[in-house]
Amino acid sequence: MFTKLRNKFLILNMSITSLVMITAFAIIYFITYNNIHSEIQSKLTSRAEMPIRMSMFNDAEKGVAVIQRIPLEDTLTFNIELDSYGEILEINSFIDMPEEAYYKAVEAVWSKNKSSASITLEGRQWQYLITQKGRRMILRGGQQYSLVEDKYLITFLDITAYKKTLFALLTTLIFVGAITLFVIFVISLYFANRSIKPIAETWEKQKQFIADASHELKTPLSIINANYDALLENQEETIKSQLKWLDYIKIGTDRMTKLINDLLSLAKLEDVNFETRKISFNISNVVKDVMLSMEAIMLEKDIKLSQWIEDDIIVKGDPERVKQLVAILFDNAIKYSNENGQIDISLKKSKSQVIYSIRNSGKGIAKEDLSRVFDRFYRGDPSRTHEGGSYGLGLSIAKTIIDRLGGEIQVTSVENEYTTFTFTLGL
Repeated sequence: MFTKLRNKFLILNMSITSLVMITAFAIIYFITYNNIHSEIQSKLTSRAEMPIRMSMFNDAEKGVAVIQRIPLEDTLTFNIELDSYGEILEINSFIDMPEEAYYKAVEAVWSKNKSSASITLEGRQWQYLITQKGRRMILRGGQQYSLVEDKYLITFLDITAYKKTLFALLTTLIFVGAITLFVIFVISLYFANRSIKPIAETWEKQKQFIADASHELKTPLSIINANYDALLENQEETIKSQLKWLDYIKIGTDRMTKLINDLLSLAKLEDVNFETRKISFNISNVVKDVMLSMEAIMLEKDIKLSQWIEDDIIVKGDPERVKQLVAILFDNAIKYSNENGQIDISLKKSKSQVIYSIRNSGKGIAKEDLSRVFDRFYRGDPSRTHEGGSYGLGLSIAKTIIDRLGGEIQVTSVENEYTTFTFTLGL
């Protein structure tokens, strides 16, 4: 499922990227093509309009106008004059080409019936422009005459270099585009995998959560059902004689109530729309209040307590949630301390934050389990299932609280020695 989702992300990303890149490269190529085409047309027009300068004077002996032709600046240009039937009248060329090449050029142009196009001649690309010359001035006997005739001038310009430039640009764009798309694909694949990974982990945790919750609810329900059946088998008995079964049912319902309340509390904390209060309060007093409430339980297990609590530390946050956080960590420390064990608590300011630490002696947590202690329903010691009504949700709730308060929580442990939980909050 997640592979398909990743592939959809990749296809969508690559499609959008390819479309943007193709559009950008097409614009670059189109602009370059238009610029080169405009330059070619400009050169053709200028060569067609200014290839010849005529100097007219009267030759007494011959009585004709003498035309002086000035060579073109671009040696890769030539023009050919034609009559209305396509017959060559004059060739003006400064290119060393065989005479039949000019006839081939005229034949190729005349057959296209286009005023401007490109042809291949002598292994080179040529752009041509046909212009019509309808009037010619001649001088006879000292008088100027206007002779009207249909003549055409075909101007040719070598555009091989331009074509090579465009082809090189197109090749470069395709090559760069292919390399870029490959690099983008690799990067996209990397980030797609990174993006999918937390989703997949969350999905697996959700599945595990549902399975664990179902299992945890199954146990108290089984207790209730079993004791209900026992009551039905002894209907003639008095309520007083049946108190044992009723007590067992009460235990089951209490467990279910605690589990459901913990789940609701966790869901509420994880709700993005749930807002935590931000008020200034004395966290030193909160920690002391929690310690006093846990004193009786510590006496039962004969646990020694040492404390280093800095007085009157003021922080900004939700005092009820902080109290719940401290209580969860304290209860966890008592629960997993060994008989005649030791609990050490410290609270101090450090620069712009407050640091709370609670350490208990005991079995400790295996190194491979440290990363999972904040997971829902996780218990490192399966033999302690439901000890003290525990369902493995306390530390998960603690982690959610500290995240909502903008702090951090860490755990360190050495097996058969101690476990330490530390959280920090901004002042």
